[in-house]
This record gives sequence, structure tokens and C-alpha cells, in this order.
Amino acid sequence: MRRTLRWLLSLTVLIGTVGAGTASAGAVTAQPAGHTAGSRTAGSADIKDRILAVPGMSLIEEKPVDGYRFFLLDYEQPVDHRHPGKGTFKQRISILHRDTDRPTVFFTGGYNLSTNPSRSEPTQLTDGNQVSMEYRFFSPSRPEPADWSKLTIWQAASDQHRIYTALKKIYGKNWIATGGSKGGMTATYYRRFYPRDMDGTVPYVAPNDVRNDEDSAYYDFFANVGSKQCRDRLNSVQHEIFERRGEMVPRIRKWAEENDYTFELAGSADKAFELVAQDLVWGYWQYHLESACDQVPGTDASTDTLYKWADEIGGWSAGTDQGMLPYTPYYYQAGTQMGSPDYEEPLLDDVRRYPGLNVPRTYVPRDIPMRFNKHDKAMRDIDRWVRHDSSQMLYIYGENDPWGAEPFRPGRHTKDTAVFWAPGQNHGAKIAHLKEDDRAEATRMLMRFAGLKTGPDAAPKRLTAYDKKLDRPQKDEMRLRP
Repeated sequence: MRRTLRWLLSLTVLIGTVGAGTASAGAVTAQPAGHTAGSRTAGSADIKDRILAVPGMSLIEEKPVDGYRFFLLDYEQPVDHRHPGKGTFKQRISILHRDTDRPTVFFTGGYNLSTNPSRSEPTQLTDGNQVSMEYRFFSPSRPEPADWSKLTIWQAASDQHRIYTALKKIYGKNWIATGGSKGGMTATYYRRFYPRDMDGTVPYVAPNDVRNDEDSAYYDFFANVGSKQCRDRLNSVQHEIFERRGEMVPRIRKWAEENDYTFELAGSADKAFELVAQDLVWGYWQYHLESACDQVPGTDASTDTLYKWADEIGGWSAGTDQGMLPYTPYYYQAGTQMGSPDYEEPLLDDVRRYPGLNVPRTYVPRDIPMRFNKHDKAMRDIDRWVRHDSSQMLYIYGENDPWGAEPFRPGRHTKDTAVFWAPGQNHGAKIAHLKEDDRAEATRMLMRFAGLKTGPDAAPKRLTAYDKKLDRPQKDEMRLRP
């Protein structure tokens, strides 16, 4: 079970960060839209009026964005799509409107929705519109009172289906579902349950925990990732931090008292220390490159240095109630249906005090009932469907990302599907990071999904210029969970 990172960057919007100069070079026959967002089409009302005419849609605010119009909205959804008469809740969505004549990218990170405009990589490449959805039960998109049994992957996929159905009447060109990490999982589940909605699906760094009780792939990953020199350095400093538990825990306890942080879910500052410290190697490989391994402190570093490095990599706040509670919906799903890699580094067996602590139940308030449903066949059904029956699926993974240890694998009998691996990359892997030939092929697939024709020989390129306001990572969403 992995936790939140208190750090500087967001990498669930990681698919939206292609810097200038990193895109594929070459010609493409599709032409980008003009630099002014299309507010009207021939004979139609203003785009805001058309959106707000959708039953159940209400405006929170409109923000100015060069070349676009950006709407933050609430959309009324059934709490239970099987019984729509039994209550509703307001789900937050956003629309980055380019033009109704452009394709539309349907994005979700699988968590909260950023209230600031940004462009996912597919949106950048296709010069499309972007509809973004906050995942159900993440605040404020949570029913009151919350019936947690209605937090399932099918209910969330039905949220997306209903949004798509409502907006397809406005945005009539091709649609592509995408998301990074848990958002990539979400995009996959959505396509499985509603395979006719999207013209293509592009999941990034999406874990595939088919069997919750079988985690050998993660042990194999950590035994072989990167170079032995880097692995040894990371394992040694992690072990040294455990050896200095007696110095670390009082610091954490004092820091928590000064900031009014509590440890009711973890159980104590000592347990919170262990939850964070045992994930430091995982966190390093998830968000850092092997080339930075020489910056990892040695075992002879001062306790101050080790404490600060652990805070940078894992975030001591991740062990507090304040760090856990915003992510209750994820932990609940991991502990009831989706599964999680309950990986515990064997090299810490001699210093670990609380084996088995790092599981979903630890992170969910005890008044919320939860039990993993071993009889739920959804994960195996989805895995089997991806392997044998999926179509128009383009997966992107990072070679050194722990979450890629159990990837989705479309089989040879699937239609127009592919999996690409970005060499040496982490949980921020993108199409832009692929080898040149792979990058060209992945971009060509994406353009095909979007209904944009490319030349048969020329390498396709992105149809937008880099925009530092829209394309750089957000600063509030980096996390050790998927």
C-alpha cells in the first residue's frame, strides 16, 4: 500500500507535461484550430449557454485562458446508477473548450480535480478540447451522507458514461479517454464497461493488480531495477534511517505537535515513521531517475540530512491523519475491490516493528466498514478483456516505475492496441519520452483515435505549441499511491 508524497510537483497530471522541443518532429496533414477558442458554431448559441443547457449542469466559475474558454462545473449524478431515484450528488468537472470542431479528450486523474486549467499530453498533441472529471467520493464530489458501498469502479465508469452522453451532443467529433496512474486504471475500466463510448483510450502508467494476494512481480522489480550500485545505495540509506528511529521519531512527534498533526489512523508517531520510511525506495524509483542516484545521502550522513531527505522523498506528513484523510476514497477502493501491492522490503525485516501495517485498512477511518471482496471478479474480467477483446487501447509505461511491475497487456488478437515502454523513465513516462520510432507510432495511433489523418511516412507532431501555464505539472498532486 503506498501513500501520499508532500513534495513539489504533480505527476498525476504527468501526462500533461510535454516541454517545448520534446515533441516528435515531422509533418502532419491535420491542421490545428485557430488561436481563438470557438465560442459559437454556425447557428448555435454561445458555448457556455449550450453547456449550461445540459440538464443537471451548473456553473461554478469561468476562468480566462488564452486560446480557450475554461469552465468549472457541477454535474448532478445519481449516487447509485442502478437505482437513480435513490439520491444524487454534485460531481465536479471542468471543460477546457477549444472548438466544437476539434476532438475531445476525456481526462481523469482518479482523484480530486484541479480547479486550474491544464492540458493532458493527448490534448496537447491533438489540439483538442478537454473534459476533466473528479472521481466520485473525493471531496467535494461526495454524497452526504456517504454510502461507501456505492464507491465502485462500475459506478465511477457510469459517471463518465453519463457525462460523455450529455456532452457528446455539443462535442460531436472523436473522443479519447485518458489518465495517468489511477487515472489510467479509470480510463481502462471505463472502456471495459462502456466500450462504444470512446474512439480511443490512452492510459498512462496504469497498474493492473489482477490478484490482490500475489505480489511477486514487485519483489522481482526491486531486485532488478536500475544498477546494483544504485539499488545498494538506496537500500543502505533506507536501512540507516530505520537504525536511527530513536532520533527520527521524537523529531516527527515534535513537528506534528507544532503543526497540530495527529496520528489516530496510523496509531502513533512511531507507526507513522515506519509507514513512511519503509516506502522510501519505492518513492525514489517512482519519481526520480537513476541518474540522480549519486545525490542520495550515504549512511554516514547526519541525522538532519537523512531526516530532510526522507521528508523530500516520502513526506512525513504522509503518516498523519491530515495526510491520509483526503485520500480515503482511494484507500477504500484498494481495500475492497481494486487491490494493492502490499509490498514490504525484505531487507528491513530486522528493523521493522509492525509487519502488515502498510495495508488499506490502516488508512481508512474505522467507522467506514470495508472488507476486500474476494468474490468480486471485476479485476480478472477487465484483465481478460484487455488481453483478448480490447481495441483502440494505447498504454504508456516507464521502464523504472514500480507501478509498471504489473501492467496491462493487450494480446495479439486485440485490435489497434499497443504497449510502449519509455526507457529509464519513472511514473512520469509520456509519449514524448519514448524512443523515436515508438514515439512516432504512438503519436500516429493517438491521431488516428482522434480522427486526425497523418501522412503515411512522416513522423507526426503535436498540433500545439508548448504553453508553460497549461502544460507544466501542477504542484499539489504528487503521491506515492498510483
